[in-house]
Amino acid sequence: MFGRKPKQQEDEPEVAARQSIYTTGGDNLARPNAIARHNVLSKHFVAPTSSDGAMDSALEVSPIKADLSINGGVPDSQFYWYGAQGFIGYQTAAIMSQHWLVDKACLMPARDAIRMGYECKLGDEDERGEAIIEALKRSDKRYGITKAMREFIHMGRVYGVRVAIFRVESGDQEYYEKPFNPDGVTPGSYLGISQVDPIWMVPLLNDGALSDPASISFYEPEFYSINGRKYHRSHCCVYVPFPVPDALKPQYLFAGKSLPQLIYERVYSAERTANEAPQLAMTKRLIVHKTDGAGFFSNLQQSLSRMLDFTQVRDNYGAMVIDKEADDIQQHDTSLADLDAVIMNQYQLVSAIAEVPATKLLGTTPKGFNATGEAEAEDYRIMLESIQSNDLEPLLARHHLMTWLSDIKPQLGGDDPEINVQWQPLDSPTAAEWADINLKKAQAAQIYAGLGAIDGEDIRERLQQDKESDFFGLEEKEFEEETEGVAGNV
Repeated sequence: MFGRKPKQQEDEPEVAARQSIYTTGGDNLARPNAIARHNVLSKHFVAPTSSDGAMDSALEVSPIKADLSINGGVPDSQFYWYGAQGFIGYQTAAIMSQHWLVDKACLMPARDAIRMGYECKLGDEDERGEAIIEALKRSDKRYGITKAMREFIHMGRVYGVRVAIFRVESGDQEYYEKPFNPDGVTPGSYLGISQVDPIWMVPLLNDGALSDPASISFYEPEFYSINGRKYHRSHCCVYVPFPVPDALKPQYLFAGKSLPQLIYERVYSAERTANEAPQLAMTKRLIVHKTDGAGFFSNLQQSLSRMLDFTQVRDNYGAMVIDKEADDIQQHDTSLADLDAVIMNQYQLVSAIAEVPATKLLGTTPKGFNATGEAEAEDYRIMLESIQSNDLEPLLARHHLMTWLSDIKPQLGGDDPEINVQWQPLDSPTAAEWADINLKKAQAAQIYAGLGAIDGEDIRERLQQDKESDFFGLEEKEFEEETEGVAGNV
C-alpha cells in the first residue's frame, strides 16, 4: 500500500480499519466496509500541502530522489496529485450533477442515443412474425422502455454505475437469490424494470471473486444487497461507463468513475473564467492619477473626499476636470480581445472529457484550435453507437425475453424466437436530403432496369417495402390491373 508506515509503527486503529475492509458473514460473502476502506485509502493518497510547493515545482524534483518502491520514480508532488484524484463518493457526485453543465453532459448522450428509436427484427422467418413484432412494440410502450433506457445511461454517467433489475412477481421467496432461470418467469409475472441508485445498495462478493484473479468474475459482485434482500447479478443489468483497473475497484465500491468526478475541476474553471468576463468589462479602465504623494497623505480625509467627487463624473458620459498645472491623469484600458476564445476553450475542455461536441453541449460554434466541429460530431456518433450496442442492447435483449415469456408466449405459443434490435440512423436527413436520396434510388433502379437485372414489378415491390419512400404501402392489385391494361393494348 502506498505510503504505508513500517509495521512496528502502525497505529492499532489503522490496523483494525484495514482488517475490517471486508467482513465475512455466515453466507460466505465478503461485504465491503466503505467507511473503513475510505479511511485507509485516504491515509495513503494525500495531496501535498502548500508547504510542499506549487504544482509546477514538481518539475524541479529529480526522479533519482524519488522512492522507487512507492511510486516507480515519479516525482512525489506529481504522484500525490494524481493519487488525490480518487473516488469522490456517490452523494458528492449527485450534488455536483445539479450544475447545469454537468447534468447536460450526463443527460445528452442518453437522449441522443435513443432519439431515433429502433426496430425489432426476428432472426428467422416465422409466420407469427408480424404479431410478435406488434406485441413487442405495445409492450415497450406499456413498460416505458424508452424512459428506462434514458435513465439507465443518464444516472450511470452521474454515479459511475447503474443497476437495472427486471422485476418479476414470483411465489418463490428465493427467486432473486438464485441465478436467473427463464422457466421461473410465469405468464403475467413480469412487472418491468426498476433501477436503484448505488447509495441504496451494497455489492457482495464470494470467495472466488476475491481470491482468484483468474476467475471470470474476479472483483465482480455476485449479489447486490438492497433493503436487506439479495439480488443475484444474473437478474440485473449493470452499466459502468468508465471502468477502473482491478487495483482500484475496492476504492470505487466495485463500480467505476463517474462523469462528475472527471469534469468537476474543468467545469469549475470554465465557470470561473466566464464569470470574469463581466467583471473585466466593468473594470477594464484603470485611471492613474499622478499627484503629490506627501500632500495626498498629509490630509487623507480631504484627499479621499476629492477622489469621491471625481468618481461621480468618471463614467463614459461625464466630464473629467483636472488641474492643468498639478494633476496628471492617465487611463489604461485592458484589452478584451480573444477573451471569448479563452472562455470557450475552457468549455471545450469540458466537452472533450464528456465526449460531447461543444457545438451540441453549448449550442455555439467552437472557438480556437482551428476546429470546425465536424470531426467531433463524427466521434460523437461513434460514441452513441457504442452506447447502443454495448450498453443498451443487453438491457433490451433481457426486457424482450421477459416480455415474450410473460406476455406474448402465453397468447401466441410456439418456440422462442430470436429477437434482434436494429437501431435507426442517428442523423435525420432534411427534406432536400430526402429528395436527393430518392432521386439517386430512382436513377439506380433505372440503370438496373435498363440492364435487364430487374423489371418494373421488382421496382414497385421495392417501393412498397421502402418505409422512406413516398410510395410505401402501395397495394399489389393496382400494379396487376395496370400491367393487364398495358398488355391488352399491346
